[in-house]
Amino acid sequence: MPLTNGTQLYIMTFEKLLSLVSSENPPRIRTDSRHVKDGDIFVAVKGTVYDGHDFIDQAVGNGAKYIVCEHSARHEAVIVDDCAEAAAILAQAAGGNPALKLTNLAVTGTNGKTTVAFLVRSCIRHAGEKCGLIGTVIYDTCSGRDCEAALTTPDCLTIAAGQQEMVKNDAKYMVIEASSHALDQNRLAQINFKAAAFTNLSGDHLDYHKTKDKYLAAKTKLFSSLSADSVAVLNRESPESEHIAAKTPARILWYGVDKNADLIAHIESMDINGAVFSLKYAGRTAIVRTPLLGRYNISNHLAAAGLCLAAGFNLETIAAGLSVLQIIPGRLEKINWNGPFSVLVDYAHTDDALKNVLETLKPLCKGKLCVVFGCGGDRDKTKRPRMAKVAEQLADVVYVTSDNPRTENPTDIINDITAGFQRTTHDASRMTIIVQPDRAKAIESAIRNACKNDIVLIAGKGHETYQIIGKTKIHFSDKEIAETCLENIRSKSETAVS
Repeated sequence: MPLTNGTQLYIMTFEKLLSLVSSENPPRIRTDSRHVKDGDIFVAVKGTVYDGHDFIDQAVGNGAKYIVCEHSARHEAVIVDDCAEAAAILAQAAGGNPALKLTNLAVTGTNGKTTVAFLVRSCIRHAGEKCGLIGTVIYDTCSGRDCEAALTTPDCLTIAAGQQEMVKNDAKYMVIEASSHALDQNRLAQINFKAAAFTNLSGDHLDYHKTKDKYLAAKTKLFSSLSADSVAVLNRESPESEHIAAKTPARILWYGVDKNADLIAHIESMDINGAVFSLKYAGRTAIVRTPLLGRYNISNHLAAAGLCLAAGFNLETIAAGLSVLQIIPGRLEKINWNGPFSVLVDYAHTDDALKNVLETLKPLCKGKLCVVFGCGGDRDKTKRPRMAKVAEQLADVVYVTSDNPRTENPTDIINDITAGFQRTTHDASRMTIIVQPDRAKAIESAIRNACKNDIVLIAGKGHETYQIIGKTKIHFSDKEIAETCLENIRSKSETAVS
């Protein structure tokens, strides 16, 4: 079909297009019409916000030679049932099918994905192998340098390119965090997973999924797509695991802390510096010593161990690999200083995650437990009052502040949060609630007012080094602000002594 701009659109079957991208000097595959250039293939993928079908004209105008879509009335096109799957098939073929050259492992769930992914990579590295990682915090293709991640689970083109780099860099394994958005949008199509782990499900992303059942259905897609030769690593303590177990053809490996399961952990000791627990599987026992705090983190260790067992590693190697990992950025990360109180940064941005962290810190705190948190704008509003309820029940001092307000009014977000407080049922002398919309000032105030044996938890942003206000992203790091504030306290103390 000749167009007025001189472009010639070509019509062919999908099989011929697949053969074309597998040849020498193949056309580029694009899912963003803004990046299309002469001769490219444009695949009209439906995303979280936009539908690629609405941008076919723009892609054609930019020089697209081939259009792949689910319906088209204006242009000659290759019609497919699912553009996301089609894009994934093309991307893998164009890269020499790198997914087939890797042992692919995935983890999904509301909370714990990043921790599990880091632990898996640590185990595989400790065993002397290379393992790529794609997740919330980093994008690691085993090049020797981790890159900052843009999305928890990127688009299929980015994944295929990343896998291609992993293979080039002699990696044999990949672990990926599978978000519910990515699973719902089929971004992981064409990846043959050796094993997938499920951590938990709690209230989040209902702005996108609308109901918890649909949220669970998105997570379940990962497991229903597994083969009979794969392994589903499921949390015995999560009720949703039974639903997933009924939907997967894979062999199931159950895990749990002191539960009737295939893979069991028994906590030997736990304090502010970490935990020691025994790891039991198939009649064997190994000891893990980890600086990561909390019973929920022991569960994350089990999920990681299950994935590594499915990948063929033995229990002793796994236990050693779990033990060597010292820190996960923004995951109950303790700020390094020698003062009389402790400050920790955590990514907890759901009520369940906040509850887990506060319940972990509460018995370890000999003074007051203070939490600083807010909620993101343009995201699930239902969790806001629930987070307030959790903070009120478990903390002694609560600072309500901004997170990433985005295009919402920060005051409106804070009002949604504070609606969840029920101070009339609490002893006001025990509980203090402070509203400070400026996040930096809230952090500084919490630290400045901390006393001996107190614990200050800064929750919600964790590893993030930015804040989104309106549509502008500015540099902002909870950790950096906390470190600066603690350094000022240290300097003033040294000046006073001298």
